[in-house]
Amino acid sequence: MNIMLFHSACGLRPAVHAGAERLRAAGHEVHVPDLFGGRTFESVEEGMAFRDEIGRDELLKRAVLAAAPHSDAGLVYAGFSFGGSVAQHLAFADDKARGVLLLHGTSDIADDASVDELPVQLHIADPDPFEPHDWLNAWYLRARRAGAEVEVHSYPGAGHLYTDPDLPDYDAEAAEQTWRVALAFLDTL
Repeated sequence: MNIMLFHSACGLRPAVHAGAERLRAAGHEVHVPDLFGGRTFESVEEGMAFRDEIGRDELLKRAVLAAAPHSDAGLVYAGFSFGGSVAQHLAFADDKARGVLLLHGTSDIADDASVDELPVQLHIADPDPFEPHDWLNAWYLRARRAGAEVEVHSYPGAGHLYTDPDLPDYDAEAAEQTWRVALAFLDTL
């Protein structure tokens, strides 16, 4: 599978590279663009402030430019937190998308969005301060209405970026379960 993996608001940290290596070890081709030009952060809040300085439109433009050379083959779009929102945006706009793997984050879905049975898998902390239950319920309904085939896996007690071993949110058990389930999902695409 050809995978475009986007980093979180913390930037292209070692955990993103480690995730890409896990995917490569499972036989996938993985592309990991740096939307922040080398900047990394120790907290989601710091990263979000930097993200806001750059602006959503500019970041989506960078993501589209990174994905474009690979999209003809049909990409699986994946991302961590903020990167998940980027992955979701690109996948819902790409009629060749093969699937979406969201780790820690989602994004709004336009009322007129339409995909043809696009497989989407979300892994999320429960509760997650950036993805409250009301938001997730509405997101799920909008994604299904748009035509996505959605699976949601939640991890009680885990912190927001629980797959990053260098951050306080890290939860080893939840991270291992996430990767196990995600790799099985990718095998079905």
